[in-house]
Amino acid sequence: MGLVIAVAILAVLTAAGVTVYIKVRRLSENLLGTPDVTEGINRIRENVSTTPKSVSGMTRLMEPQIKRDFPEFVWEQFKRMSERVLVSALCAITTEDIYKLDREASDEVRQQVLVRIDSNEAAGFTEHFDEIRVHQTEISNYVKRDGRCVISIQSAVEYFYYKTASGKLISGDKEYKKQTRYNMELVYIQDIDMLDNAGIGSAVGTTCPNCGAPVRSLGAKKCEYCGSYVEPVNIKVWKLQSFHEVDYNHI
Repeated sequence: MGLVIAVAILAVLTAAGVTVYIKVRRLSENLLGTPDVTEGINRIRENVSTTPKSVSGMTRLMEPQIKRDFPEFVWEQFKRMSERVLVSALCAITTEDIYKLDREASDEVRQQVLVRIDSNEAAGFTEHFDEIRVHQTEISNYVKRDGRCVISIQSAVEYFYYKTASGKLISGDKEYKKQTRYNMELVYIQDIDMLDNAGIGSAVGTTCPNCGAPVRSLGAKKCEYCGSYVEPVNIKVWKLQSFHEVDYNHI
């Protein structure tokens, strides 16, 4: 009698299992386009890794405003420059070689890359940005305040991103590319006095080439910490001041 009950229970469980299996395959086919769940998940990963991110494109609206203020402004020129600097910055981080930076990179970008390299070295890993490709670059905003003009630029970028430590993969993916966005700021300094009065001079200034301390006065030629000579900040020149990946901390 016990054997019969056991067989009956097994039959019920088997039937239930088959029913669940069939339902899962049907659900997978409806949602993923294939009855094979694993294949469906891989398809999603492939699609995510090959679909460029959309960018906040306000170029058509902002470019005429910029050209009214700066008739000589040529967007295509600065677009290419910003893309070159961004790609070279990521290459410099990957190779841990600051000399990979494009010659048009500003002191601020150079310092940002150096800090990133030093931080990674202190943490004991290397960041890799392989097979970088920029899909699209647009102006996302244009503001004038405190003696400066700021053009916000956004690029849709893809690359293989992963981290290694002692030659071993510790995070990231070498098989699927990462699709992401980067924001960059192109800054034009119009009035040094207005910047210093607003208390943001050091934010768009430079750093001492000897000790790395921030130079708080844009017109300064001498570091207040170590006394070394500092090249004064050029005003009335467009400079790509910063770059960062768009994430939950940087929107």
